[in-house]
Amino acid sequence: MEHGSLEDTSASTFSIMEEDHTLANSVRFVLNQDPRVAFCGYSIPHPAENKVNIRLQTTGDPAKDVLKDALQDLMVMCQHIRGTFDTSVADFRGNKPEAMDIDLNKK
Repeated sequence: MEHGSLEDTSASTFSIMEEDHTLANSVRFVLNQDPRVAFCGYSIPHPAENKVNIRLQTTGDPAKDVLKDALQDLMVMCQHIRGTFDTSVADFRGNKPEAMDIDLNKK
């Protein structure tokens, strides 16, 4: 849900339900890398609520569009991380060294 002014689309607060610090901090990081972002921060109104408020102010572009771009960038990053992880796990499983016979009592 977006909370903001109809006259100034460059500043908005977005409420995302059923999310916590994991998504909010990741989105905040990606948004702060964007040169169109003047300010970005997030808050969790109450620890018992699964709700995150992301405040975004841009240099002029609509905040909604900048948030969409950041979420798409974050999705691409996550897909890359997942692909790299899956490849590494497959490589590890395929290249297991044979079990070594280690006798600790041997001199």
